[in-house]
Amino acid sequence: MKYANFTKQKPRPAFALLLLVAALGIEFMDELVDGVSGAAWPLIQKDLSLSYLQVGILLSVPAFLANLIEPVLSLLADLGWRKRLLLLGGLAYTAGMALIAVSGGFWGLLIAMTLYYPSAGMFVNLMQAAWMDAEPERREQNMARWALAGSLGNVLGPLLVGLLALLGLGWRPAFAVLAVLMGVALLFAFRIRHLLANPPADPEQQEQETLLEAIKGAGQALLNREVRLYLILLEFANLMLDIFRGFVALYFVDVAGTTEAQAALAVMVLTGVGLLGDALVVPLLERVSGMVYMRFSVFALLLVFPLFMLIQPLLIKLVLLGVLGLLTSGWYAILQARLYASLPEKSGTVLALGSVAGLVGGIFPFLLGAWAQHYGLNSAMWLLLAGPVVLLMGLLGRRG
Repeated sequence: MKYANFTKQKPRPAFALLLLVAALGIEFMDELVDGVSGAAWPLIQKDLSLSYLQVGILLSVPAFLANLIEPVLSLLADLGWRKRLLLLGGLAYTAGMALIAVSGGFWGLLIAMTLYYPSAGMFVNLMQAAWMDAEPERREQNMARWALAGSLGNVLGPLLVGLLALLGLGWRPAFAVLAVLMGVALLFAFRIRHLLANPPADPEQQEQETLLEAIKGAGQALLNREVRLYLILLEFANLMLDIFRGFVALYFVDVAGTTEAQAALAVMVLTGVGLLGDALVVPLLERVSGMVYMRFSVFALLLVFPLFMLIQPLLIKLVLLGVLGLLTSGWYAILQARLYASLPEKSGTVLALGSVAGLVGGIFPFLLGAWAQHYGLNSAMWLLLAGPVVLLMGLLGRRG
């Protein structure tokens, strides 16, 4: 019963270090894959002669299928399947990277991405859940480390693609390297598989749940006010995170009137300062409550964002953009940690509900795009203020 002692008490230093290395390494690799994929699309499209319609299918169909599958897999993880699903996900993730590297056309790429998308959720999200269950008293600090590792991988991904392109090697070696590195991460996860199992049930707990009972339990979890609150806050926080980042380059070109090169610089400023902010949040959360920090940063963002939108000189606009990237650092980590805390020892249910909420939150970019089509991108960007407004309303009254 060594694992029982590990989960119910403070993890031993060696165990905590192993989980730390595994979790941060896997999240770094996942975001490295994301950074490589985003930067490599022009090269892939040209090399495989893909139409814009085919690119749209490749980006949407695998993601949609993954969103349908992931909630069920997450609930199965709560039923004692976490270790097996995590390792199986790592195997499929590695295979998906290798298949992308050797894909010869649209259909091969579609098969590879359909394998890779849901397996990424199994491997990465379940590793996050295992880490959060292992050290429940340090969820906020560990989620901040998780976000930092992801930010670093996301920044380095495009640099890897650019280096290979500069050497004339193309995009395939990048995915071959990712397959090898992901295989190494899988081997490490296999070596510590005894740390990845579900927390042991209390002796008084009833017999093993069925999947149907787990689905009913997830529905009952939504009756918990804290669960609903943090699911909502995570989706509205994303307005100033991924959604804002997705529109920044277009905003600088179409509204601020910059060149494409200057817009690329703006994206680099946002991601670079965001990486710095994620690094600063890690020691900060050792001294300050996440709720206190978020209230301050959200209030400050409500003051800075209008200045960013109204001021015209490019240099000042870039400085304010960097400030926005700094202020939003740690948002996802803190809110996700609080969501885990609202359902202790039900991390799979947390992931399942997060996937469902993500499907609903996925409507936001479409609505912003439709608004921009009719009323202009500048008007649509102002709607992003709904994110910090809802956050401030939800955070008021929360305990530190």
